[in-house]
Amino acid sequence: MFSYLRERFTSHLRERSRRRARLVSKDGRCNIEFGNVEQSRFVFLVDIWTTILDLRWRYKMTIFISAFLGSWFLFGLLWYVVAYIHKDLPEFNPSINHTPCVENINGLTSAFLFSLETQVTIGYGFRCVTEQCATAIFLLIFQSILGVIINSFMCGAILAKISRSKNRAKTITFSKNAVISKRGGKLCLLIRVANLRKSLLIGSHIYGKLLKTTITPEGETIILDQVNIEFVVDAGNENLFFISPLTVYHIIDKNSPFFHMAAETLLQQDFELVVFLDGTVEATSATCQVRTSYIPEEVLWGYRFAPIVSKTKEGKYRVDFQNFSKTVAVETPHCAFCLYNEKEAKAKEKKGYDNPGFVLSEVNETSDTKM
Repeated sequence: MFSYLRERFTSHLRERSRRRARLVSKDGRCNIEFGNVEQSRFVFLVDIWTTILDLRWRYKMTIFISAFLGSWFLFGLLWYVVAYIHKDLPEFNPSINHTPCVENINGLTSAFLFSLETQVTIGYGFRCVTEQCATAIFLLIFQSILGVIINSFMCGAILAKISRSKNRAKTITFSKNAVISKRGGKLCLLIRVANLRKSLLIGSHIYGKLLKTTITPEGETIILDQVNIEFVVDAGNENLFFISPLTVYHIIDKNSPFFHMAAETLLQQDFELVVFLDGTVEATSATCQVRTSYIPEEVLWGYRFAPIVSKTKEGKYRVDFQNFSKTVAVETPHCAFCLYNEKEAKAKEKKGYDNPGFVLSEVNETSDTKM
């Protein structure tokens, strides 16, 4: 029992270390950290719009609330200062004929309420600016303009974050595992992808990058070296008709980085296959990208995906997502090189070849029979 638990704990630590080494998570997030950046963080304020959009919701709502409360309180202080300078407050005992800059401001609380009413254009009518002093009129105009700018920026940022195409990518899902099996007489790496909405992605294009550590002939070690992986479906890899789940595949030929891998050595490899799907959202015409990744433990050699699309008696097509990531074991060559040699051997069996060591010798026949 103790040895079993120790083995399970060791395998868990091994899988955990594998997950930490993953550059792209299964949901498409990039696991990368920037260190020793020479530029100041204030450069992000230059592109404040993108910075606000990239913030998480809790930080965005904090900024949203702080921007409005801060502006209301700041202008509330300014209105209080105007009333204090003009001696409109009750502590100055103004005369009956005294005309204040702002009616009914009796303290800091009433100044804050007037600031709120001015900026959000509530206008209860109890507190209002008089024509007595130009300072109050200028402050009213300035707060109204600044309030419109803050309101437009913050509401626009929230609306833009809600409608970002990044959220559309959450309704595109990839299979949990990739499989390697024969397809069309060729050894292929297959991945299944599905669109959970009935609306299409226009101009969809799927491709992949194989990330691994390589050593150049000059002895340079390149971490996260990228190798292009071409994925296709039966109709090509561009302008996919993405209405039902598709099984895309990569042909493992001599130009493929998987050509020299085998079923026995696959788990010993150190690579990460990142798959990208680009497309245009039909409803908003915004481009979006969906990403996922597969490590060697998530590539199953000798399996294929279970059928997922069927036709009902009513003539409708039904997609059973229960079988979306389900795999079935099939007979598969243990390496692409073996399949390639097997095809060459079968092709040679159908042809005849001359033996260069064979020499035809002519025999002269003589007759010893005498008549």
